[in-house]
Amino acid sequence: MAAEILSVSQLTQHIKTELEILFPKIRVRGEISNLKRHTSGHVYLTLKDEGAQISAVIWKNAASALQVELRDGLEIIAEGRLEVYPPAGRYQLICSSLTPAGEGALQQAFAELLHKLSKAGYFSSERKKTIPPIPETIGLVTSSTGAVIEDMSNVLSRRFPAARLLLYPVKVQGSNAAESVASAIAWFNAQKKGSQRPEVIIMARGGGSLEDLQAFNTELVAEAIYRSSIPVISAIGHETDITIADMVADLRAGTPSIAAELAVPDTGQLLKGIELLLSRQENFVTAKLEGADRQIYSICSSYAFNRPPLEMQQFIERISMLRELMARNLLLRFDETAGHWSSITRQLGILDYHKTLARGYVLVKKEGRFITGKRNLHLADPVELHFHDGTLPAVIGQDIRT
Repeated sequence: MAAEILSVSQLTQHIKTELEILFPKIRVRGEISNLKRHTSGHVYLTLKDEGAQISAVIWKNAASALQVELRDGLEIIAEGRLEVYPPAGRYQLICSSLTPAGEGALQQAFAELLHKLSKAGYFSSERKKTIPPIPETIGLVTSSTGAVIEDMSNVLSRRFPAARLLLYPVKVQGSNAAESVASAIAWFNAQKKGSQRPEVIIMARGGGSLEDLQAFNTELVAEAIYRSSIPVISAIGHETDITIADMVADLRAGTPSIAAELAVPDTGQLLKGIELLLSRQENFVTAKLEGADRQIYSICSSYAFNRPPLEMQQFIERISMLRELMARNLLLRFDETAGHWSSITRQLGILDYHKTLARGYVLVKKEGRFITGKRNLHLADPVELHFHDGTLPAVIGQDIRT
């Protein structure tokens, strides 16, 4: 069977359809040559490498939005679509954007890592740690050369000379730079509490291109910052430079000098704050004392407070009265008792048998008992005769009953 005979237009149309369907959006890396800027605003160029070349065009609207200064010999990454131009029988790349080859690849890697870490929560504000207000020790992760150390030391000496700076020198660009930075952060975290463990870590380097800052756009450094139990301040590049490390860090500073200012308080302001606190405390204590004095005075002047002393005074007065009354009663009772005793004494005196004996009477006592009648006496009974002036023995001589 004979092959179908196609016209040139038909063949070209088939090619156009197949290519444009197969490559609706592509990214091509190559070197610019034959760069031409048309008066219409369109840009025509050739992309080539050591083995092939392809024509490319940038239409006016896309060309006006380019951020890259195009020139012959510049290696770029062009993004766009394939288009077949039938009148010329050739295909060309219609470019929608251009980026320098090296930087473009880094930006693409940056964007991919940014999306990955953002999805994993590395940039979440909830996980960021608070920077200590007055750190005693600051860990510094930076290059041992350059102006960063001197700039930060000057700021710390001016603002808070009491802080101690511990330097862990690292590579900040080139091969193994990311490993060096991550190891420094891990080393500070591995130190036990003491002179080698800082309260805050500052990770710093000067400005540079995207490629120069690449170590701080790696997952390795991002992971080290994310896992750090010590708060990390990131000061990478100039203020306009933003790295992955800046976004993962607990605090970002525009420059290393700003990082030093953010890490420590100003001594002058700190002293003023202490003076203000002391003044407030003094005023507070004074107000408390004055309030307590007024309260004590109010209490001392109150009826409830004065009632016990008044009642005590009344009790004292009553006791005094009772003592006087008791003394009078005792004297009265004593006088009454003394009078009664005198009366009894007089009565006893009247009844005293000695006085009776003095009037000529005699008491007869037999066997130790007084005899009151003759029936108790018998002849020859021995007796005692008691006179007022003495006693005489006697014997009953005759029957006293006759």
